[in-house]
Amino acid sequence: MKKLHVATGNPYDIIIDRNLLNSCGTYIKPLTKANRVMVISDSNVFPLYGESIKKSLENTGYQVFTYTFKAGEEQKRLSTINEMYNALADNGFTRKDLIVALGGGVTGDMAGFAAATYLRGIDFVQIPTSLLAQVDSSVGGKTGVDIPQGKNLVGAFWQPILVLIDPNTLSTLSDKLFADGMGEVIKYGCIKSRELFEKLERLNANSIIDDIIYDCVSIKRDVVQNDEREKGQRMLLNFGHTLAHAMEKEHNYSTLTHGEAVAIGMVMMTLASEQNNLTPTGTANRIARLCEKYSLPTADTTPIQKIVRSTSGDKKSAGNAISLIILKDIGCSQTYKIDKKDLLQFIAPKDKM
Repeated sequence: MKKLHVATGNPYDIIIDRNLLNSCGTYIKPLTKANRVMVISDSNVFPLYGESIKKSLENTGYQVFTYTFKAGEEQKRLSTINEMYNALADNGFTRKDLIVALGGGVTGDMAGFAAATYLRGIDFVQIPTSLLAQVDSSVGGKTGVDIPQGKNLVGAFWQPILVLIDPNTLSTLSDKLFADGMGEVIKYGCIKSRELFEKLERLNANSIIDDIIYDCVSIKRDVVQNDEREKGQRMLLNFGHTLAHAMEKEHNYSTLTHGEAVAIGMVMMTLASEQNNLTPTGTANRIARLCEKYSLPTADTTPIQKIVRSTSGDKKSAGNAISLIILKDIGCSQTYKIDKKDLLQFIAPKDKM
């Protein structure tokens, strides 16, 4: 078992171990005086793990309720959150009760947002079951939903009281969903750890996945502790995301996964920073080769003008400026602020302008 402590305003532990799901209740019980627990999951994950979670919680004395929504990023919307509120209210949930988010990033983001806003805030626990959620979205307290104008534009910072990561759940992921998570894993190597990046180049990630999860979570923990509300260093975690979110929007959140979009976004942004003499030549090709090793795309057919237009609502915008995340080199990242009107010129290949 590996444990990491997150010293945010409301501190909590992240526990990484195999077979955690069957004993989740024993880890949760000392942290809350809740009587009721609402397990929120989706239609893909709950049939796999829901009953095990429910049984463990009931065995430790909780009255357990469940809410399951149809799986998919397209369900990450306010109407689904409203259904969660109804389930909580109809079953008499109070501020001292608890939500357990069981699933991938979509589930964690929405269940966390419901927890942050129902009765102005109740406790919740993250039990991430996808690689993307285990290495990234379950840690740090970002919650939210998409609206037609963009991804995650409505949300709240709300830290969980506990994160339980069981790598055994990765065995049920499709190759596509495993690759989806690898987009975020590669991001961590790019922005903070040359050692992790080179490890991913040398070895097969699947064979050392427990160590990779720990490495990524440790990096994110350190960043979040220093910048809980994303006013500085935490912006670095969005490397590749400005363009990724725009591409996801252009694909109607259906044909391109988040990790795939991040992979493309990292390569595009690094090509742009190379041509603007901010990143060593060849860095983008190295990132592209690693993405391709893990079955991730590195280019998109959406016209660059449409992608740039869709960045207009990016959360890293401030007035007429936008903060881009670029690499000084593999393992070393920085923010680079430019005027929004200059973004197309910055991103577009010079030979195509």
